[in-house]
Amino acid sequence: MIQSIAWQVTVVLVVLVALGFLFVARRATERSDYEPIRSKASRTRGIVFWALVLVSIAIIGVSLGHLPYAARAGGADAVQVVRASGHQWRWELSQTEVVTGKPVEFHVTGADVNHGFGIYDPQLRLVAQTQAMPGYTNVLRHTFAQPGTYRILCLEYCGLAHHAMMAELTVLAAE
Repeated sequence: MIQSIAWQVTVVLVVLVALGFLFVARRATERSDYEPIRSKASRTRGIVFWALVLVSIAIIGVSLGHLPYAARAGGADAVQVVRASGHQWRWELSQTEVVTGKPVEFHVTGADVNHGFGIYDPQLRLVAQTQAMPGYTNVLRHTFAQPGTYRILCLEYCGLAHHAMMAELTVLAAE
């Protein structure tokens, strides 16, 4: 529904711009019509250009502040690293306990076939995911806000016992 409205608004705006161009082209038939507005148009063009540059910089700055990656404030010591390897049909984790409020980097790889590394909260809602592929390590960053027992399940069919491929991660409250 929103896409339909956006499409209709876009079509209306394009038609209005086209009509504006036709109006100006129709009215400006002689060179003398152009001369009085030439210097004014040049100034306006410069103002519009720098306004667009400033607005673009502001939008980029705001967007970068909302990226879904945890900041590495405090250096590498502030990050908890968990190495995860997917095997048919189990997960091997380098550690099974992390604390809340501190970024966790999961270094995820597959030992045999592709696996889907999905982290589920205690209510079994998916909170983060990545692929586990042989010969490649994906880095997944997530900061846990709530303590509890989180489950790691495989999201990609990897063979007969895929349904039993599960590990648990205990998230402790920060002291």
